[in-house]
Amino acid sequence: MNFRNFFRDSFRDSFSDSFSDGFRGFFTSVAPIILMGLCLEACKKPSLPNSVKEVAATDSVAPTPEPPPAPAPPPKKIHQPDTKGSVIVLCYHRFEDKPKDGLAITPAAFEAQMQAITEHGFTVVGMQDFLAWRRGEKSIPEKSCLITIDDGYRSGYDHAWPILKKHGFPFTMFIYTAFVKGGALAGGGSLSWGELAEMRDAGVDIQSHTVNHQSLRVKKGKFQSQFPSYEEWLKNEIAGSKRQIEAQLGISVQALAYPYGIHGDVIRAIAMEAGYEAAFSTYGQRLTYHSPADQLGRYAVESTKPKIFTDALAMVGGGGGMAESASTVSGQLAAVSMVTVPNEGEIVHDAKPPIKANLATMGDVEPGTVEIRVSGVGAVPVKYDPATKLAEAVLVQPLKDRQVTVLLSAQVRGRKVETRWSFVCDAVPPSTAPAHGTAVPAVVPAPHAVPATSVPVPAPAPSALPPAGAVRPAASSEGAPPAAVSGGVVAPR
Repeated sequence: MNFRNFFRDSFRDSFSDSFSDGFRGFFTSVAPIILMGLCLEACKKPSLPNSVKEVAATDSVAPTPEPPPAPAPPPKKIHQPDTKGSVIVLCYHRFEDKPKDGLAITPAAFEAQMQAITEHGFTVVGMQDFLAWRRGEKSIPEKSCLITIDDGYRSGYDHAWPILKKHGFPFTMFIYTAFVKGGALAGGGSLSWGELAEMRDAGVDIQSHTVNHQSLRVKKGKFQSQFPSYEEWLKNEIAGSKRQIEAQLGISVQALAYPYGIHGDVIRAIAMEAGYEAAFSTYGQRLTYHSPADQLGRYAVESTKPKIFTDALAMVGGGGGMAESASTVSGQLAAVSMVTVPNEGEIVHDAKPPIKANLATMGDVEPGTVEIRVSGVGAVPVKYDPATKLAEAVLVQPLKDRQVTVLLSAQVRGRKVETRWSFVCDAVPPSTAPAHGTAVPAVVPAPHAVPATSVPVPAPAPSALPPAGAVRPAASSEGAPPAAVSGGVVAPR
């Protein structure tokens, strides 16, 4: 045997056995540990920087920050008030093919009047533009016209609205809430809240004409029995109607129309306290930037007295568009506190009653310029005493109308001032045509209306004339129960 070969074979066999045993031991003892480490390492997520970890933790807990609030709109810029504008306000009530009384007008006549407004150079403005002008926020044309419809009759919806839409004229509805369908004074000719909402959505302006459309100067009557005082009843009529219209229609009510145009110091104060920006009577007058906000006159258009409409068209423009001064307006409105006999709304029993007026509140009346006209009679002779400021009409013939309107005019500091008041003469038989407000609609439960009752007739007032300088706020005629006077200088029915 070759020693070298023997050594080689022995070493190979020996190494092979040792290597095989060692390799087997390695896998049975060490390999499992290595494999476990590799598996654990493979399961680890990649490490993130500390700053990234903090952001992730914050994002997972805190809600998304809200965007910063939008900046408040800048206050509306008030421009220098434009005092050159002037406005006439027309007042309508019902629209009927066969008018039952003077407060109704035929649709054809209404159409003709709307055309005449344009032909005479007027621009019809809406109530919101009118109020914005009064606040000094915008200008209006120098010859402007505001159209209003009182009470809330359906004829305004059926007949007047289509005509106004045809001409593109904005207008205002003055409603008294007890007359809306479901209210205590509602009737077959009443609008519903749904119809009023339809008009609102179409851009029609809706404002207040109180709750019950009763003279606000009548201090006694069953309509006040639910209230502890006259003032509380007034607040309900004025502020309560405003709240109800706002709640029913979701609008802001900013204007009030006095029932029959009648108002006084307390009434005006409550209206302004209630938040009204404007309060309207039915004393027809040209309105200017300086006209008092609580004594804004309207022309109560009547089918039986077409001159009211033509006077309205003539009132603006004759002065070359010049705005009246505040003192001139005050002079015109002084007649609102004039003391008269008979009193506004009084019922007299003599066909030739004394007709007197104390002109002390009118200012410097020029003697010889005082004129008195009586409806159904015409111009009558006048006695005027400059010392006592007392003017007295001399009736030569008896009155012809049951409802009588007296028109008194005079020159005051070179300018004509006119006032009107009305009374009832029961010595004259009543006409067959019903007067506005005398017929009481059927009373139905009103689930949403504030307390309401029928229209009262003012109690007769004493016929004695108070001394010169005494104050009695006048009224207006917008179809008043028996009579009608306005709250600026008085207007005819």
